Amino acid sequence: MRADRPVLLVTNHVPPERVGAFRALHARVGLELALYGGRSIHATEGVDDPGVPFRFVSQRAVHALAASGRYRAVIAGTTGRTALPAAWRGARRARVPFVLWTALWAHPRTPAHIPGAALLRAIYRDADAIATYGPHVSAFVRARGATRVVEAPQAVDAAFWEAVAEPERAAPFTVTFVGRDVREKGLRVLATAWRSSGLTGPLAALVLVGVEPGETSLGAGGAVTAAGHQPPEKVRNFLAGSDVLVVPSIRTRRFREPWGLVVNEAMHRSVAVIASDEVGAAAGGLVRDDQTGLVVPAGDHYALTVALRRLHDDPALRERLAAAGHDAVRAYTFEAWADGMARALAAAGVR
Repeated sequence: MRADRPVLLVTNHVPPERVGAFRALHARVGLELALYGGRSIHATEGVDDPGVPFRFVSQRAVHALAASGRYRAVIAGTTGRTALPAAWRGARRARVPFVLWTALWAHPRTPAHIPGAALLRAIYRDADAIATYGPHVSAFVRARGATRVVEAPQAVDAAFWEAVAEPERAAPFTVTFVGRDVREKGLRVLATAWRSSGLTGPLAALVLVGVEPGETSLGAGGAVTAAGHQPPEKVRNFLAGSDVLVVPSIRTRRFREPWGLVVNEAMHRSVAVIASDEVGAAAGGLVRDDQTGLVVPAGDHYALTVALRRLHDDPALRERLAAAGHDAVRAYTFEAWADGMARALAAAGVR
């Protein structure tokens, strides 16, 4: 197996928060990206130039590319309709190692996803190695037959998120939510908890970043403000002006929060975090209850109300959790992710 051949990584696009990670992996193993586009569930779109060799392909063309013999290994994620099985079968045809990169710690439970779940179980058992988002995903795939499992921790650009910002502060006590107004993000649970907390303006405010005023029934103005979709620089400003970030995600038939990179972003800004136990960053060990943040049962608005009141009423607790979170997130770097992916490739037999 020629060591000068690159490793092929098949994914849909490269959002800004992945650029540093892919560059770090490219420096270690030599990488080529196969980008097939398509819809992204994230608010960020792909960059034009990821700084790594890349090509645009259709999902249909992935099989031929992976089977071409031009690569010494193939990595593929779980996005797309046919890209993953095409990459897997192409690697098998080329007789090169195949590594699955997965964030899933639950399979979607809709009729359309049932055939895909069966296919994934076969890939879990057959893949030469699996790289996961963290221990929550590792436990899930091992229970389904995976053997060579390596964790590659999720990371954001620490320098960007810790850079000097212009704080957007709505009140002396500001709580921020960053995400879309969709059921799985738990915004309705947060709204109920906020109303129950008794926290009101002008001394307290809830800011909904990513939620447009006309797209939510939660209202805007007063103690609740829908700030709309914002670029990363503005999100950084909102976090800089926040006392607490809340990530209240719930599990649905279609979705289970794989990680929640906004947790990393908030911790880099030394913001205290409340996360539900359906958030991957909590299940994966970054948010540890009463150590690096507060963890509440998903969908439990009473528990979330209590957590909000605790952090409002106890500034010392807020500061302790924020500082501990900032210390903990320092280990979640692009280099650590690249090291994990490189170890997965080594476990698959790639030098």
